[in-house]
Amino acid sequence: MLKQRIITALILAPAALLAILFLSVDTFQFVVAVVMGLGAYEWGNMSGLIQRRMKLIFTIIITALCIGLSIWVPASEIWVQGELHLVFYWVLALASAWWAYSLVMILLYPKASAFWQHSHLIRNLFGVFTLVPTYVAIVTLRSSLFDVDPFYGASLIFYVLGIVWAADIGAFFVGVKFGRTKLRPNVSPGKTFEGLAGGVAASMAIIAFAALHYQVETKSITLHILIGVITVGVSALGDLNESMFKRCAGIKDSGRILPGHGGILDRIDSLTAAFPVFTFCYVVWMA
Repeated sequence: MLKQRIITALILAPAALLAILFLSVDTFQFVVAVVMGLGAYEWGNMSGLIQRRMKLIFTIIITALCIGLSIWVPASEIWVQGELHLVFYWVLALASAWWAYSLVMILLYPKASAFWQHSHLIRNLFGVFTLVPTYVAIVTLRSSLFDVDPFYGASLIFYVLGIVWAADIGAFFVGVKFGRTKLRPNVSPGKTFEGLAGGVAASMAIIAFAALHYQVETKSITLHILIGVITVGVSALGDLNESMFKRCAGIKDSGRILPGHGGILDRIDSLTAAFPVFTFCYVVWMA
């Protein structure tokens, strides 16, 4: 199992790095749309779809929505004079509202889950709210200031990846060593408040480095830290959200496409929340 995990990571990590850094925005949009489509197939597993045909239909719907957005809002029109296209703006705003609602769902689970737990339609609708905004967020960041600096948007993506991965590592080690108070035992028994605090503390190193790298003004430091902490907190929410849906479906992994790692959603569950919320904060307060 460990050997499979290492081999998979050694293949995927360079591929993702090269795609983020060197693909044109147009090609990058298509690649991200395909990844979201693969995630949609796995979401079908979590939403209780049994027939492969139904999961393929949902995959096509999500992929088509992402590609349709790339046609509706071409790469050259995502940002115009420093303003994000209204379609992308409202997708991110609605995504932020969805994750606020997801928090309520997790806090009330399983007592208030009856209306959605037994509905494939509603659970797949939740998948639309999760996957399409992730696509919009990643493309929005990648295209930011692209005409000025082709790598600026890539650095924003790496920033989000950095603070989320640092939070995951910090949460794991602190949780194992000091974890006592369960975060949401009905959703994910392994998550603790101590681990979450450790994750936030670990992410501060990346946040501080980014503040120095981007030469953030002293008066903006507090806002910079606040957005980073919100992103880390929301990333934990994304993890809990997927755990909740997998628990409802009675499955351990979202899929088996990544040997040794499970499914794509098992690897990006935190990011499906972190990217849209961070990007919305970036658009509103920092862009």
